[in-house]
Amino acid sequence: MQLSLYNTLTRKKEVFTPLKKNQVSLYTCGPTVYAYAHIGNLRTYIFEDILKRILLCNNYNVKHVMNITDVGHLTSDADTGEDKVEVAAKKEHKSAWQIAEFYTQAFKQDIKKLNILPPNIWCKATDHIKEQIDWIKKLEHTGYTYTTGDGVYFNTSKFKEYGKLALLEKQQLQGGKRVSLGEKKNSTDFALWKSSPKEEKRQMEWSSPWGTGFPGWHIECSVMATKYLGTQFDIHCGGIDHIPIHHTNEIAQTEALTKKRWVKYWLHGEFLLLEEKMSKSKGNIITLSTVEEQGFSPLDYRYYCLNAHYRKQLTFSWEALTAAKNARERIKEKIQELKKNKTTKTNSSKIKKYKEQFLTAINDDLNTPEALAILWAVLKDPSLSSKEMLTLIKDFDNVLALDLTKEEKISVPAAIIKLAKERQKYREQKNFTKADELRKEIETRGYLIEDQEKGYRIKKQ
Repeated sequence: MQLSLYNTLTRKKEVFTPLKKNQVSLYTCGPTVYAYAHIGNLRTYIFEDILKRILLCNNYNVKHVMNITDVGHLTSDADTGEDKVEVAAKKEHKSAWQIAEFYTQAFKQDIKKLNILPPNIWCKATDHIKEQIDWIKKLEHTGYTYTTGDGVYFNTSKFKEYGKLALLEKQQLQGGKRVSLGEKKNSTDFALWKSSPKEEKRQMEWSSPWGTGFPGWHIECSVMATKYLGTQFDIHCGGIDHIPIHHTNEIAQTEALTKKRWVKYWLHGEFLLLEEKMSKSKGNIITLSTVEEQGFSPLDYRYYCLNAHYRKQLTFSWEALTAAKNARERIKEKIQELKKNKTTKTNSSKIKKYKEQFLTAINDDLNTPEALAILWAVLKDPSLSSKEMLTLIKDFDNVLALDLTKEEKISVPAAIIKLAKERQKYREQKNFTKADELRKEIETRGYLIEDQEKGYRIKKQ
């Protein structure tokens, strides 16, 4: 069954064909570790995880690399302002290295909670300074760079295909345009190496042929992706906001040096919106911890994201997340019923049909909304036995990763258990008024009682 992916580079859906048979090289832009990832960031990592799981489902061997940007990402995309990690260090009264390590671990915890498969290789920008300096030297030798008072810049006017990913119009590039540090020859030129400010010592800085400084944000990804995946690889992913600057600049500096088409397929995830795009600089962010504090599982959020196609904008609301939580809980409750009331008749043609439908959906540019619709169709199909339903759901969940068949152990406080036992006694005595009072008390403490044919079940609200 063919896998088709929408390629940002060509603006069309293409049949996926890897450079090497049965092998897929995948690079996903990782976090800049100066703050907690917000749920808009995490939507992108969920889409990339679905992509990876679909590749695995199609029996590809996937080599997945993700970077950690722990230096060089400035507060402005125009290569001005302070380093985001150093700004956070001052604010939190910690070292830049402590900030980077703390938020790296926080990010790894978030993706684990979301059932996002970790990459085969994590690579930190600060571990690859020598390689980045060597790259800039090579670009300098080929004539693509120039030096200013504040660093080394890539001359975009010398790369004839500059902006092809973003479909940028040919720009009237103005020589000598002033920026807050130094001079650019063209408005789209970007920093490969930034000189440390003379008035203060940075925590993260290194010696180089151009003086003490630090690498630009874009060169980091080009160097690390190429080091681990080669001068040509299959797929590069990120958020849609990376298209016009970060990914455009990655392509320019890499293809200028290698003279090859660097990446075959570019995939980008759309924004998650509140009233506007979520942004750490604006402060309008919601983290995964916030979601948990409001009584949701991280996998409720994953389910919520899968209800929309990754290339469609998704507007977040607590009401919509509640609906996603309720839907996921209904699926899990249905599965618990199936486990208790096992029927084992077999309809192999029906199983094959549903598997083919699911594979067709996910292989059609990661169509998770359609995949979820097929899962619900399975749960509602009276011609399937419980064993068949469970088999299909387990199979689907290898891609969806919603822990649908996993038993979730709820730690119920002893006081709640005591109230539930008392309530059950009142029910057996037909004292339903008293039983209802205890039920309401249990609910005020955040738990629900579900009466069953034999006994009851306690669940968290």
